[in-house]
Amino acid sequence: MLNRNKHYIALSSIILLATGCSPSSDAASSSSISDYQGSATITQGLAKTVVSNLFECENGRSRVAGIGEITDSEGNVWTVPANNHFTTAPKATDLYEECAKITPKNLTDKDETSVPVTVIDTDGEEITGYIFADNYFELYINGTLTVVDTVPFTPFNSSIVKFKVKKPYTIAVKVIDWEENLGLGTENNRGKGYHPGDGGFIASFSDGTVTGSDWQAQTFYTAPIYDLTCLSEVEGQRLSAKCSTEGTDHGENAYAAHWKTPSNWMSKEFNSASWPQATLYTEDEIGVNNKKSYMNFIEKFSGAGASFIWSSNVVLDNEVLLRYEVK
Repeated sequence: MLNRNKHYIALSSIILLATGCSPSSDAASSSSISDYQGSATITQGLAKTVVSNLFECENGRSRVAGIGEITDSEGNVWTVPANNHFTTAPKATDLYEECAKITPKNLTDKDETSVPVTVIDTDGEEITGYIFADNYFELYINGTLTVVDTVPFTPFNSSIVKFKVKKPYTIAVKVIDWEENLGLGTENNRGKGYHPGDGGFIASFSDGTVTGSDWQAQTFYTAPIYDLTCLSEVEGQRLSAKCSTEGTDHGENAYAAHWKTPSNWMSKEFNSASWPQATLYTEDEIGVNNKKSYMNFIEKFSGAGASFIWSSNVVLDNEVLLRYEVK
């Protein structure tokens, strides 16, 4: 997303100065991989493009949503911004999507009866969900991939989903903040060729479930990083608050931190006890006040009691996995 998280950036800069680390205007890497002490695998530089663009906007403009691969020093290949099912999984129904000319002014203009229902339990309750993701989401219910977002990058859209399930059930969501500079976590923005974007996810469901701080959010890809000593890990949290979020015109040598995704992370049985709780963000911090895909249906988002959530760093953490158990 275009980075409007000014409050977060200002706070990060204060932390950096207080700890003796200052953002670099030219973002020249000030450390080597040997300086890193955490559990992530580190890569450096631009990834190789393997898919040039996943999405073409038929009625307007969209940012290029490519897929890349980058190899670490041990020969492991990492997909950036993340492995995804955009081309193979069922798509969510668009609540608002400019490229498809789906632009209702409010919910009364939207026919919800045509939304397909994914059946998890034949004797379950039919539940309707409203989702806004910056930029992309994949929704699992009890481990079943239910739908994926229809737009991987931009323009910003919103979705409506329906599924049938019995309580208790588990919601698991992969959220991706897409990138133009593959492997570097950056995009051309705010006058800089390498500027980190920001994410954000919010949802409400007809059974009263809403996104909030009682959800879990774990980070699996963080970039750009110019000083690896700014990364830390505390009680399961993968922290990057001390890392610079400034844009630059010389970010081609940035580092990225990757963590391997558990194969069964989305299943009901997966033990996520070590994962941290999600961090809350305001609508102003995410920057949705001018997004019709959000504001036209705000009663189903913040109006329903839902909050924007992400990991502890909404700017640098680009692949985040979310989990929540509905009881």
